[in-house]
Amino acid sequence: MRRITISVDDSLAEQFDALIERHGYENRSEAFRDLLRSRIEHERKTTYQVRHCIASLSYVYNHHERELSARLAVIQHEHHDICVSTMHVHLDHDNCLETIVLRGAFKQVNAFADSVISQSGVRHGQINVVPVDMASPTLTQHRHPHFHPKT
Repeated sequence: MRRITISVDDSLAEQFDALIERHGYENRSEAFRDLLRSRIEHERKTTYQVRHCIASLSYVYNHHERELSARLAVIQHEHHDICVSTMHVHLDHDNCLETIVLRGAFKQVNAFADSVISQSGVRHGQINVVPVDMASPTLTQHRHPHFHPKT
């Protein structure tokens, strides 16, 4: 491990110490490492240096919107290679929440999320991406060993 010494003004140091206390870090080093990792991952995502990721896409939509449920199902089926699982929650008489767990190439996952969020009737969509270093696994690699879908 390498030691890095930094100097900051008193106000920033006080704010940093307050952040450490609010989030329960044991020391400044742990908090600084977390902030640094977060910034580096942000940069990797915004410059498309991330190759693979896992993500959760959550969105609220009005299930009465004309053919929206069917369109969303079609989009998911068209991207079955990156859609791992979907959870559907009825919020009230009109609105539903769906969360889709995604896995695959970062650009493909982001494009999928954009295509879902941009559907007319979808509201409050947001994706949470976690970059991972892995080969792009297919869903069939993770299925039950005795399950063999018909082709």
